[in-house]
Amino acid sequence: MTSNNHRLHLIGELMNNSFARARRAWKERAPAQYQDLAKLQTDLGVDYLTLNVDGTQQVSVKTEEMLEFLPELIPAIQEATSTPIAFDNPNVEYHQVALAHYDRSKSPAPILNSVAASRNRLDEMIELVKEYDTLVIVMASERFDGESGSAQCLDPQDSHDTAKRFVERLVSEAGRTPDQIIIDTGLAPVGADTYGLVNIGLDAMRLIHEDPDLAGVHLSVGLSNFSWGTPKALQRDIECAYLSLAMEVGLDFALANPEKKPEPFEQDHPLVGKLGEALELGRRRDGESTEDAGFRQAQAILELCKIER
Repeated sequence: MTSNNHRLHLIGELMNNSFARARRAWKERAPAQYQDLAKLQTDLGVDYLTLNVDGTQQVSVKTEEMLEFLPELIPAIQEATSTPIAFDNPNVEYHQVALAHYDRSKSPAPILNSVAASRNRLDEMIELVKEYDTLVIVMASERFDGESGSAQCLDPQDSHDTAKRFVERLVSEAGRTPDQIIIDTGLAPVGADTYGLVNIGLDAMRLIHEDPDLAGVHLSVGLSNFSWGTPKALQRDIECAYLSLAMEVGLDFALANPEKKPEPFEQDHPLVGKLGEALELGRRRDGESTEDAGFRQAQAILELCKIER
């Protein structure tokens, strides 16, 4: 374990159609299979259970199908475990139905995942956070843009500003306290990160963590994104090395696969240093483009993967 003085809270990600067992459970509309996934993750020590029954590249899901299944599925999951659920969907109707069928006498407060600049009915989502007294994830990887409505944050200050704007709204309009707010600064696949997005996320976490006006908020990432495209045998280790770096700047939540047993390495673990060095190579130098720095980082990650395999 690392020497960080805060612990990592895990949101188990296996009830998501990106995973084969969840897709099978969805296709068969089998609450018992979801119960098995919920119990499995609870036994592995997760703090929350994500529930995402949306479509993926592998399976198509119509909104009406999703909304029809939730009233049966959510009570079944709560019968299997008292671990609270993190409801994950950009659709406000999903959260309306999910929260209406979530029994607070059986489980602690759920998480609404997520509010973001790109949400079409953002005001209604914030109202749901207040009405159902939920924790809430804020996507700080998107900023408000006057022309298009929203845009990706390509600067850590933009992510910090977005986080601050949402925290102010959630405190004033939804009655949230900072410790009920979880900021996700975004996490790109490190093997394909040619725009410095991993560093942007880490730098944004540092800004948020050091801002006294944001004291008490939590920081989160979707951990599995980080190792996508790297050798399978290395994925768990590279995720753990990233956790070591990120927890040093305030990370304390992660949406992750608990079967991988994600936990930060000690800071003196060789892979932590190597990953940190590779990411530093992705920082733009005078006179060069973001792409130049990004390709240098990608090459370093490729070499790291070759060495570690």
